[in-house]
Amino acid sequence: MIRVSLEQWRMLQAVVAAGGFARAAEQVHKSPSSVNHAVQKLEERLGVEVFEVQGRKAVLTPAGEALLRRAEHLLEEAAEIEALAGALAAGVESEVRLAVDQILPREPVIQALERFSRAYPSTRVQLEEVVLTGGPELLREGRVDILIAPELPGGYLGTWLADQVMVCVAHPEHPLAGRPGLTRRDLQAQRQIVVRDSGEQQAGEGGWVDADQRWTVSHMGTAREILCSGIGFAWLPLDRIAEDLAQGRLVELNLEAGTRHEVPFYMAHADRDRAGAASQALMEALEAAFGGSSSEPFER
Repeated sequence: MIRVSLEQWRMLQAVVAAGGFARAAEQVHKSPSSVNHAVQKLEERLGVEVFEVQGRKAVLTPAGEALLRRAEHLLEEAAEIEALAGALAAGVESEVRLAVDQILPREPVIQALERFSRAYPSTRVQLEEVVLTGGPELLREGRVDILIAPELPGGYLGTWLADQVMVCVAHPEHPLAGRPGLTRRDLQAQRQIVVRDSGEQQAGEGGWVDADQRWTVSHMGTAREILCSGIGFAWLPLDRIAEDLAQGRLVELNLEAGTRHEVPFYMAHADRDRAGAASQALMEALEAAFGGSSSEPFER
């Protein structure tokens, strides 16, 4: 049975924060007697003195300090519950699930999430980092609300967000480095580092050229570290390796068909007509972070 109300804990917190009963009463818009009564009731029901008089001031006892620390956590939780209830009443989701392909530039995504968190602090975000078919699978199966990926499942409306530049790179001392006009056959004779398809069907690996040797990893960051150690070649997002190229840790390979290629990215919602306020806000934040959409939604 609960013996102390949240309001009584709030009064105790107000007295301590204001430095006295009179000032606390002004701040909470109550009479000093009602504030004093609330604290007295709290002490009676707990059987613990939370204040002691020192001169003309009432200060917290050691027991009062311990109780207030716990009470502040309780009040924060109560405020979050009330905010969540208000958001749910207004049609705001308690959680948004977002899947992002690993080769998408990360900085705009983080900027969008930071902006979203300020507007919807009570909404949780589940972020899935996917590769190739993993994202479309999650969207099609209803396991995420929003997907940003190079490919969307058939029948889903998507909005173009941005293009990512993929670069074929290796260590400066790699056998392919510095050689002009590399062909597919040249690449096939070397070890390629590829990132594993996160889809359950694992339909393929991006940029795979049937190299005689292959190392498969699960994350772009791991592939980059392997390349910087001098092993293999790979296609990696330019924004992830720009500093490595500038510092000479990696170099672009001179391919006959071109060292770089652009990959367009699209954003789709599982059911945009039924998207709640939080999902809509997150999609708008993502569009803004990537510079705004320059095309109308289209069906993949």
